[in-house]
Amino acid sequence: MTTARTSLPEAARHMSLRERKKLKTRIAIRNATYALIEEQGYDATTVEQIAERADVSPSTVFRYFPAKEDIVLTDEYDPLAEDLLRARPEDESVLDSLRFIIRQSLSMAIADDPTFAEREMKLRLRLMAEIPAVRSRAMESMSVTGRLMCRAIAQRTGRDENDLEVRVYTTGLMGALLEAAIYWTEHDYQGDLLDLLDRTLDTFKDLPRL
Repeated sequence: MTTARTSLPEAARHMSLRERKKLKTRIAIRNATYALIEEQGYDATTVEQIAERADVSPSTVFRYFPAKEDIVLTDEYDPLAEDLLRARPEDESVLDSLRFIIRQSLSMAIADDPTFAEREMKLRLRLMAEIPAVRSRAMESMSVTGRLMCRAIAQRTGRDENDLEVRVYTTGLMGALLEAAIYWTEHDYQGDLLDLLDRTLDTFKDLPRL
């Protein structure tokens, strides 16, 4: 069984005590889920088992994660992507900014938990590649993330976040990055994931400013 994260991530530095307690509960639920999946597989793992292992009620699990798939798909770094993009220099290209925030998010995750790449990331990607329900939920989640990123990209390019070009461009980027991650998993994690993501971004042109 893999080692569970015991400390709060860097993302919790500015949280209130109440928010940190909620984050500890989220981490406990996710650690319990990872452990059970490794012991008995994804399909055999139930929310009731997760709740028992995390020492919470099933209703608490559902309060934090609407579906079982969400437990392995969400982390503390997803909400930071929009803020990181907005903080980049205005004269930096969107693609270069995305390269930065991808590397920054991964660096933060590894700094918080050195086992992140082996324990969380690879398990999450393997489940996305092998379990249809997880992959479907991942696509839904990427769509939501994409709409958040639309706001930042629209601001960067002087466009409206509901412009067709902004929505298509952002959704295309999110889908391409997901596909690159699945490709890495299907090829037994050969090569460097960040290099694959860079190659993926290289297939896009920057969205022109208005």
